[in-house]
Amino acid sequence: MKPTIAKRTIALGIVMMVTLLLISGCNTIRGAGEDLQQGGEAIQRAAS
Repeated sequence: MKPTIAKRTIALGIVMMVTLLLISGCNTIRGAGEDLQQGGEAIQRAAS
């Protein structure tokens, strides 16, 4: 394998891993936000 092909393959792998981490992080944050919102709504219902 030529060094340029190896470097390109490694760079592509790193980009793919970072992309997957960002995508999964967004889903986790969205889920946490929804949980907090539901908790707030439950508190409002209990207070009224």
